[in-house]
Amino acid sequence: MVDPTSDIGEDVTEENAPECEQCSSKIIQSTSHRVVSEIEDGRAVHHHFCSDDCHDEWLAA
Repeated sequence: MVDPTSDIGEDVTEENAPECEQCSSKIIQSTSHRVVSEIEDGRAVHHHFCSDDCHDEWLAA
């Protein structure tokens, strides 16, 4: 997967774009894209969200 958080972002396509953890929408050059990282079983896991609303819903679940 191409780094969707890079400054350029030109290489992010529908095929390699991350999906929102809450609604499963593909995130392509979105200004509201949010990434939350955490450690699970000793590995870094990155959760992508297309909006603050989706992030808030995910936290509430």
